[in-house]
Amino acid sequence: MPTVNGMSETFGARDEHWSGEARSAVGYGVGLVVLLLGIDTLSGELALWRSALWLLLGGVFALVLLPARVSATADRLTTQGLWRGHTVRTDRLVSVRCLDGVAHRLVLRDELGGRVEIDPQVLVANPPLWRLLDDGARVSVERGLLLCGGTALRRLARQVDEELARTVFQVSGLR
Repeated sequence: MPTVNGMSETFGARDEHWSGEARSAVGYGVGLVVLLLGIDTLSGELALWRSALWLLLGGVFALVLLPARVSATADRLTTQGLWRGHTVRTDRLVSVRCLDGVAHRLVLRDELGGRVEIDPQVLVANPPLWRLLDDGARVSVERGLLLCGGTALRRLARQVDEELARTVFQVSGLR
């Protein structure tokens, strides 16, 4: 599907940084395997079964680090993990929560039971994704569906605007 600035012909957007993050996840997995095999080689403990174990460990490490693909259209936000995908109707949102913990997560729920959990930085780094989510959330507010989550969306909007302004200043040479 051809894209221009993250927007597809069907007025959708996707995480433009996903492929780089996926390469990094694989790179970290390979780096772990190389490190463990190097330690085994230097210590004289290298064996076929240990090599297979390190390969398995590196593969699991890469899979754990592999981010979900995030895409959006005018009325949907979708995350596609390794085995499962989740979709939420942005024009039918009933709640938006920000979970603060080791990793910040944004949890979106719609009236149809859909639930999507994403890293808010994906939206901050991809303004076209954010705009589609924001437009859908506004429709939900107008319909009286989104009663919980206005504060989280305003905070996220501020982050997106700050990042966009920072980028504009860097590109223009003002910063």
